[in-house]
Amino acid sequence: MNLFVDFLFFFYQLIVLWYFAFLNLFYALSAFFGLGMVARYARELSELSLKDLLEREAYLPVSILVPTYNEEKTIAHSVRSFLSLHYPEFEVIVVADGPKDRTLEVLKEAFRLVEVEWVYRRALFTKPVRAVYRSLIYPNLIVVDKENGGKADALNAGLNLARYPLFCAVDADSLLDAQALLRASRLFLEDERVLAVGGTVRPLNGAVVREGVVEAMRLPQGFLEKMQVLEYARAFFLGRAGWSAMGALLIISGAFGLFRREEVLRVGGYRTDTVGEDMELVVRLHRRAREERRPYRILYTPDPICYTEVPADWKTLRRQRNRWHRGLWEVLWFHRGMLFNPRYGRLGLLAMPYFLLFEALAPVVEVLGYLLLPVFYLLGLLSPEFALLFLLLAVGYGILLSQLGVGMETFLLKRYPRFTDRLALLFLALLEALGYRQLLALERFLASFQVWRKRGVWGEMRRKGLDSP
Repeated sequence: MNLFVDFLFFFYQLIVLWYFAFLNLFYALSAFFGLGMVARYARELSELSLKDLLEREAYLPVSILVPTYNEEKTIAHSVRSFLSLHYPEFEVIVVADGPKDRTLEVLKEAFRLVEVEWVYRRALFTKPVRAVYRSLIYPNLIVVDKENGGKADALNAGLNLARYPLFCAVDADSLLDAQALLRASRLFLEDERVLAVGGTVRPLNGAVVREGVVEAMRLPQGFLEKMQVLEYARAFFLGRAGWSAMGALLIISGAFGLFRREEVLRVGGYRTDTVGEDMELVVRLHRRAREERRPYRILYTPDPICYTEVPADWKTLRRQRNRWHRGLWEVLWFHRGMLFNPRYGRLGLLAMPYFLLFEALAPVVEVLGYLLLPVFYLLGLLSPEFALLFLLLAVGYGILLSQLGVGMETFLLKRYPRFTDRLALLFLALLEALGYRQLLALERFLASFQVWRKRGVWGEMRRKGLDSP
């Protein structure tokens, strides 16, 4: 019996060490490529290049799709933000997906909507559209009232009505930087192979907003909101930037992404039977292009900037992370044929295996590790000194990555101008590993076993709304 327990512990140690080594190797590669990309971007992009695009009238018209459900607190701010973008030709299509609150009434009052007869080609099947409205104030604003079918269904309805070659999918609780479309759309002009571009999403909580425009960035007051500033900085400036530099970007956030409309229609639009519709669409675009053996690019760029309201209470945050993790598992299941498949190049051999082993399974490994450590200690198999050193190494490496992400956010890209905010972010990176990460790992652990039981369940997202001076 003792021999079996010793073997089990040895096997456990071996797995943990190899898992930790490969995980940190991937983190190091992502950080290396991401840091280089962001540094190059900050050095090369200038306001002159954007003005040159406008002066040469080199641009592609954009349809901005805004799916909305119960967003009465933020929808007017968001739509004003979209309407005030610095872009020569665009339209805003707000799709009210059968809201139960006053979202539609707020839109009617704020933008003087009138019902119109709208003729369009129904390229994608959606739940019935009840009415189409146009604004008397803004001729490029269209509001669609339809039966509830979920976010993906609402986006497909917006795609049916969209008129322009590019479309931008944004969340209804988001605000866009005034030059967001200019900065993203230039990549489509520079390279016809580009199918999609994702930008950086930043927490809006704490910002000073006036008439839908972010005038100043301030750190939010709440602890949970501050911790999410760290998470977003690390996820985008290290994760997304690194994968994009390696040509294997699998996620473009549903809060902000720019796509070629015809390419998305070719693959069937957004899939409606998953809560990870944003990632699933990007993976499907990759897969179709690889199977057709044609050159293409799917990119991340540090700017443009999208500001989104992040959860301010623990219950809402747990629901969000549970949904994200279930969405990841659903996407991996839908596209399991790509896993370890050399036909898909670095996607099948690197990106998809990484997301399975080090994203989807990570909370399972982490939580089981926490549970097994005291068991092995009580059996006298665990060396306290080794366990402590291993824990310090893991925590220290996580802090280093957070510091890199925060450093790019605050110093390289100069996002938070107040020095006290910058110091607070650097200090919070030290606290993130002391409880916050473990609680979210537990929620993602639970989500791994709820994928099929809670399929398609979004959960209510509670919003505080925005305060404008």
